[in-house]
Amino acid sequence: MIIRKYRLQRGWSQDQLAEIAGLSVRTVQRIERGQTPGLESLKSLAAAFDISLDELKPETDMPNSATVDKEEQRAIEYVRDIKAFYSHAITYVAVIAGLFLLNLTTSPDTNWAFWPAFGWGIGLLVHGISTFEVFAWFGPEWEQKQINKRLNRK
Repeated sequence: MIIRKYRLQRGWSQDQLAEIAGLSVRTVQRIERGQTPGLESLKSLAAAFDISLDELKPETDMPNSATVDKEEQRAIEYVRDIKAFYSHAITYVAVIAGLFLLNLTTSPDTNWAFWPAFGWGIGLLVHGISTFEVFAWFGPEWEQKQINKRLNRK
């Protein structure tokens, strides 16, 4: 969203913007992810950026910019999901390696470290399938169908 662009132009973190605007960090995150902000939040952000309120409102006469922003937002979310998965995988490898090392030094005759590796490995596998959309049962198309269904659209 445009809030993110203004924030990045000034070199501010989400925490800094939240502090300057008098909003919570979570509110800034939600707005940047596409949630429609309330009027008071928009006023606070406009004051923080020292711009008019009209500059923060989305332009309706430029459909291409809205499409690009939505696509850009999806790409950003996808990259964050991939980053989270890789972080999860690295943590898994480090912790499980430590557990196997502990297992070998304390009780080499019993392989108890296999069980946490197996359980956590299933969670990591599910996380990977979800991140890389191997089975896209609940992908963007499904979401759009559900939104249209709730709004009684065809």
